[in-house]
Amino acid sequence: MDQGVTIALDAMGGDHAPHSVIEGAALALRRHPTVRFLLFGDDNRIRHLLDLHPALKARATVVHTVDVVASDAKPSVALRQGVNSSMRLAIDAVKDGRAAGVVSSGNTGALLAMAKMVLKTLPGINRPALASVLPTLKHSCVMLDAGANIDCDARTLCQFAVMGDGFARSVLGITSPSIALLNVGTEEIKGHDTLKAAYHALKTAKNLNFQGFCEGTDIGRGNVDVVITDGFTGNITLKTLEGTAHFVATSLKRALQSSALGKLGFLIASSALAPFREKMDPRQHNGAGFIGLNGITVKSHGGADGIAFAHAIDVAFDLISHNVNAKILEELERAGLDLAFDETTKPASTEEPSKA
Repeated sequence: MDQGVTIALDAMGGDHAPHSVIEGAALALRRHPTVRFLLFGDDNRIRHLLDLHPALKARATVVHTVDVVASDAKPSVALRQGVNSSMRLAIDAVKDGRAAGVVSSGNTGALLAMAKMVLKTLPGINRPALASVLPTLKHSCVMLDAGANIDCDARTLCQFAVMGDGFARSVLGITSPSIALLNVGTEEIKGHDTLKAAYHALKTAKNLNFQGFCEGTDIGRGNVDVVITDGFTGNITLKTLEGTAHFVATSLKRALQSSALGKLGFLIASSALAPFREKMDPRQHNGAGFIGLNGITVKSHGGADGIAFAHAIDVAFDLISHNVNAKILEELERAGLDLAFDETTKPASTEEPSKA
């Protein structure tokens, strides 16, 4: 399945680039041994790192550029001034067909703006969404939007539902994923007009397993496979879940190290706690795809280390190998959504994308 897959990497994006990118690519190569990489960045900084990973060096091609998109650059500025940046050249490689997908730990807003301008959106999709896979008590679920669109109209939320359905079917392997709109309650009367309009439209959708509204507590419990929301709410939810996971893991560690008896108990239970530590480790869930673009684009966390970046590459590989865009187009046609919303539905915001 790996045969012929080439992935473009923004080698200079992120807090720990290019070290984290090279280390991540080396780890990912062990899992996908026939994948090839196009590395975009400063050749002088990349080459000596590749010398430490002979297997990766044999599967990688470096495309030199010294231009980098700053982490605090506005998307509009990045579009004008970042034509020769490592991020833009990596995206161009997907557009030109030299790569099947791109992964970057760089500026989120700039990545979305560049990818949308260069790759465009899929037919029938107004806006791409940032899809993030989250661990639950039952299995993984996908939430979108996780930060790309601050405000969304009902039509866009319905498109997110179709995109999430295609993602869950192809990447998570769920035959009939349950879909719900994130709200302040599960009752039909709850929520603002935009959510209500999306709710009634999704009820008419064919071949979508729409369950209505869900609450934040339903995410961790694994009560829904696809969680739909706007980027503002989604990003707050994502960051809250990450903070809670860190709080629980840190509190547990402190409690077990607070006494000799606790340390002994930790040693005895260490093997049993290993799955818990892995599930709570945010690096294991790094990598969010910009779903809805006409080209695979994955955003890695800006602070990702090599382990985390490798998982972002895994996400890109899964999206490519499962042909997620074809699945989305198929589901969009099959859904037959009634998108004739009334005039009370608010239009999508024109704000620049979040840098989350």
